[in-house]
Amino acid sequence: MKTINTAPRKRLLTSALLLALAPPLAAQVADENQTATPYTTASSDDPTELDAITVTGIRGSLTSSMNLKRDSQGIVDGIVAEDIGKFPDTNLAESLQRISGVSIDRTSSGEGSKVTVRGVGPDFNLVLLNGRQMPASNLGPGGGGTSNSRAFDFANLASESVSEIEVFKTSRASAPTGGIGATINVKTARPLDNPGSVANVGIKGVHDTSVDNLPDTYPGQSITGELSGIFSHTFGDDRFGIALSGSYQERDSGFSQASVADGWAMFRGDDTDSWNRLPVAGEPGFDRITNRPGPDTIYGRPQNTGYSVNGVQRQRTNGQATFQWQPTDNVRTTLDYTYAENKVQQQRNELSVWFNYGPGDSSWADGPIAAPIVYGEDNVSFDENGNPVYADIAMGGMELATRNTLESTGFNVEWDASDSLKLYLDYHNSTAESRPDSPFGSAGVLGTAAFRRASTSVDYSGDFPILTIGLPPGVDQISPSDVVVTGSVFQNSYNKSEVEQIQAGGRFTFENYSNLDFGVSMTEVNNRTASAVMQRDTWGGVGNPSDYDDSIFYADDMGRYFDAFRGHDDPRFTGRFMMFDFDRLRTRAAEIAGDDALYRAPTEFTEDLRTEEKSKAAYVQWNTVFDWSMPLRVAAGVRYEETDVTSEALARVANGISWDSANELYVVYDGERDFISQTGKYDHFLPSLDLSLEVAENMVLRGSYSQTIGRPGWQQIQGGLSLANIVRVDGGDGSQGNPALEPLKSSNFDLSFEWYYGEASYVSVGWFRKNISNFISNTIVRDTPFNLHTPVGGAYWNDAVANGCGTSDLVCIRNYIFINHAGDPGVTYTGINANGERTGSIVGLPTDPIAGFDINTPANQRSDSLDGWEFNVQHMFGESGFGVAANYTIVDSGLTFDNLSLGDQYPMIGLSDSANVVAFYDKNKWQVRAAYNWRDEFLSGIGGQGPNPNYTEAYGQLDLNISYQVTPQFSLHAEAINLTDETYRTHARHTNQLRFATQTGPRYMFGARYSF
Repeated sequence: MKTINTAPRKRLLTSALLLALAPPLAAQVADENQTATPYTTASSDDPTELDAITVTGIRGSLTSSMNLKRDSQGIVDGIVAEDIGKFPDTNLAESLQRISGVSIDRTSSGEGSKVTVRGVGPDFNLVLLNGRQMPASNLGPGGGGTSNSRAFDFANLASESVSEIEVFKTSRASAPTGGIGATINVKTARPLDNPGSVANVGIKGVHDTSVDNLPDTYPGQSITGELSGIFSHTFGDDRFGIALSGSYQERDSGFSQASVADGWAMFRGDDTDSWNRLPVAGEPGFDRITNRPGPDTIYGRPQNTGYSVNGVQRQRTNGQATFQWQPTDNVRTTLDYTYAENKVQQQRNELSVWFNYGPGDSSWADGPIAAPIVYGEDNVSFDENGNPVYADIAMGGMELATRNTLESTGFNVEWDASDSLKLYLDYHNSTAESRPDSPFGSAGVLGTAAFRRASTSVDYSGDFPILTIGLPPGVDQISPSDVVVTGSVFQNSYNKSEVEQIQAGGRFTFENYSNLDFGVSMTEVNNRTASAVMQRDTWGGVGNPSDYDDSIFYADDMGRYFDAFRGHDDPRFTGRFMMFDFDRLRTRAAEIAGDDALYRAPTEFTEDLRTEEKSKAAYVQWNTVFDWSMPLRVAAGVRYEETDVTSEALARVANGISWDSANELYVVYDGERDFISQTGKYDHFLPSLDLSLEVAENMVLRGSYSQTIGRPGWQQIQGGLSLANIVRVDGGDGSQGNPALEPLKSSNFDLSFEWYYGEASYVSVGWFRKNISNFISNTIVRDTPFNLHTPVGGAYWNDAVANGCGTSDLVCIRNYIFINHAGDPGVTYTGINANGERTGSIVGLPTDPIAGFDINTPANQRSDSLDGWEFNVQHMFGESGFGVAANYTIVDSGLTFDNLSLGDQYPMIGLSDSANVVAFYDKNKWQVRAAYNWRDEFLSGIGGQGPNPNYTEAYGQLDLNISYQVTPQFSLHAEAINLTDETYRTHARHTNQLRFATQTGPRYMFGARYSF
């Protein structure tokens, strides 16, 4: 293994120690009202003392959140805990969605995970923990693949130790960079902020109704438990403080999903060149098409259609320890440690069919996007003896097990050097790691099949696709004796991100109460994503059905797992499939193959991406107030940011292309691997200006301007070249990163008006605009990496075509080559499988054509803008205990996807309108809160058979929370999540072009909390 450019890394710890011993450079915290901390919101220029607020209950939490907004510099929203250890929601992402302009991405099991702010997706929102940049790691959907994302997953953090969340929608010089949409700061409890002794413990039972809709063989429990506690104590005349918090949660859930997972192949209606297009007038099969898409339309053919039932078990452990010492009145030190572990196991069984773009009956909807109403294909062919050969009914299974951990250790010193100078020093080292939690890797997939599919038809006109499978004559249904193991994938994925950061800063206050904030920081981020795959493309079968004990399998009906969708019990739906014991089947397949290693994930990584980012920053910011008839507060500053990027990628060396199954060719590698290194560098001056005019005692007019940056994804800046394993007839795909990419740069404009017309009541309206440049688009270059020869168009191929095989009849061509050229160079014939299909491999010869690959390389190419409006109202109905909080956000942009274009497009992911309404009652011993959260349809990604959009359809969810204070120390509470049992759905260019339709279910929680 060769390593290029492996200069030794400089560790920031040395710099931190030297800086700590040197004269202090800055201050992080002053007093309650004057602070240089980049992530706090208190007014920086008002010498008056704010009234203390005791935060208790829903009303107290909303009052504190309102005051946070009112007293902030710039436009800031937030959520404050109702009491220590009692954040409004158990999931932080689901709390954040109550804030105007904030919407969330959900996991497949329905839990809030990542946040989009003002239409800007999760990767461009910076998450801080107590003002410190946090690392993020994940293994992607299904536990496989390397991660491109920088987005922080809020599902990893419990809420019990969180005291407040601040969402900075406008930037300022003192704020760390990376958040174009927003900078989100999660604050945890500090003992010296709550003198005395505070302790509470909570217990909760969780019933996720989705578990009731899982197979009995899955390990999920109907009711699982949660335990949490927090302890805070100060002593020594409140000079010493310790805070400990911890939580443990087990949650079992499930989801069922219908999908066209591999997407839709798109064509123009007048396309006569593509091999997999629909027949045109005069061609065979044209008469079987009803309302064929016209020449001015765009239409799509599905690659596959599948259904899966999934069980998920999660164990989440969170803990935090904070120690504080204030040796003198003007020095405070804080040492804290945070630990989070999230272990996830998942089981999946599925039923799926694959389309080969052959002849069949179909009907099509009108419109510029002509989507199928019903799409079907014939799936029977005949061998050279005239015997029928049937396609497979695929029934796969998966076992997933991953472990995500987050560890953060930080040390902070605050020093009031004098009445006018306040300094701080903050250092932390934080690591996020995602790894397999099973001896078989992060994800293991076994494919099985019954070769009994004579025809396939799917009705896509409803929310749920209705699959109809035609069986061979005389066959009523598939049975265990029909099933054989086919392809398999066992993957070992790994992701680790480490952030080491030192921040030093301070504030100098002038005699007129204006002040100057200043500071420097150094941040080093090291991100590694790696994977290894054991993939067997034995789609014709491993052995014969008779080689497997029938007791491994049992029949089930997929329709019963989709009872929330209309059509799940349609008599046309062919829902019968085979469940199986994954461990027994894996062991048996390994025995038949004669090698257990073929059914385990390899331990040596074949893909390995290592990226180092080193950033240095310095800022100054002047804050003042002009005490005119209408006081004007001003904060003006500039931040300088310089970043060096070094990225190394382990690249596999390819040496050929092998045609191993009728519809797929594969890249062959020679085992050699090289680390290839690339570098990049960028620097930016980022100005900011915040104005706040108090037009009346209870009215505030704000205006802000700032420039912010959002860093590219990890795979976008990777070194090296990666080729997709599967090559189609017309060539393959690949990707190559570009560490020299510039970050996205946004010029941000904000205006808002806020009227605080009553106690805990206000209305506000705000307008924002973001002009974004350096937008990253992929440049596709047709290239011939490694000069790989393909059998497509080669001598054997041309011989088959010349003797009666059509250029699109891959089965005919393949069979002809095996019959007439078995044993010739490059042709390895292994026999006939149980389905009657000839098996073996056909390798490209030196005289065959060289395969072309579309290599995607990112580049900074575009600029565009988005703008929007935010409306907020919060009203308390006197002393009745009733109140309401509502908001609505409108986002508009040119960064949208054009459904009528088949070219490459690079819109902003996540743009959508959103609305939230919270109605509550908080009086005496009762607290009741009902929250409805709605998000309009939005573009959630691009992919699936080319540059196609994935639109997540509009979704609304009702949650309910009720608590009763039995005694001053003891309370009972109940929660209901997704009370109305909503489903969510994703489609491509047309609603009939399903991508994913997912059913989860309501979740109910019952618990008790005791305070000491």
